[in-house]
Amino acid sequence: MNDLRKARATTIEVGEEAEAQRIDNFLLRALKGVPKSHVYRVLRSGEVRVNSGRVKPDYRLQPGDRVRIPPVRTAERKPALPRPLDLPVVFEDSALLVIDKPSGLAVHGGSGVSFGVIESMRAARPQARSLELAHRLDRDTSGLLILCKKRSALTELHRMLREGEVRKVYFALVKGEVTEKTLELRESLHKYVTGSGERRVSVREGGLAALTRARRLKASMEFSLLEVELLTGRTHQIRVHLAHAGHPIVGDDKYGDFALNKVWKQRLQLHAGKLGFRHPLTGEPVKLESPLPEDMKRFVSEVLR
Repeated sequence: MNDLRKARATTIEVGEEAEAQRIDNFLLRALKGVPKSHVYRVLRSGEVRVNSGRVKPDYRLQPGDRVRIPPVRTAERKPALPRPLDLPVVFEDSALLVIDKPSGLAVHGGSGVSFGVIESMRAARPQARSLELAHRLDRDTSGLLILCKKRSALTELHRMLREGEVRKVYFALVKGEVTEKTLELRESLHKYVTGSGERRVSVREGGLAALTRARRLKASMEFSLLEVELLTGRTHQIRVHLAHAGHPIVGDDKYGDFALNKVWKQRLQLHAGKLGFRHPLTGEPVKLESPLPEDMKRFVSEVLR
């Protein structure tokens, strides 16, 4: 193994994308080229530390955890490079870049995905050295996604998102007839991890406060098209709230009606269609819209004639 090199000890801060991931699986990805047996040896010996303490291989990481990885010998390999993507740009200036994300594209790498929107956009725009995601969309959700080119814009947008100063409106095709013109969903939401390590969310008393408002646009006895405003930003909030209300989103493979999904074979029928906020640096109002993508538009037309 003449192509081995000595790596330095490193400390990695865990992000939301690795939440609930086992430390052994995290290390196997972080130390590509290192024999699996060696990864487990340094983990069991206590050389790997999380928040300065020893952990077992089945420890599940949390955002903010600091993982110290000791010096290891790793086979030197040419790293895979993200493929630049040419995605539709809805708005751009010196501080912001808003794109229209297609369904099926993850916003960042991790959880079995090598690269996502942010890595590919950085590859496409190497001059934008500080390009960062301002928020996230689920992989199968299409629509408006904000990226920041400046750290100052990112910090302010994060504050605005926390304090509810960004208006986010989605379009959702759901199962069943929504008879009310408007719905207000206030159930508290609780995040948990399944036995297989997947992150899920459920309605639970004592969970995090959440508020979703929905307005009926069209309805039949079988389906309804809703305009949904997200007033808090909990994980999978719209999907869980609507499913709990008896109107799961068509194509939802986590919280949906699986028998219905099997019949219709559609992707998640959820689209981030409107954004409204004041520019984080200039204070000027920004209002953006994205029409329903063609695949979703065709299906809505088919079931809501």
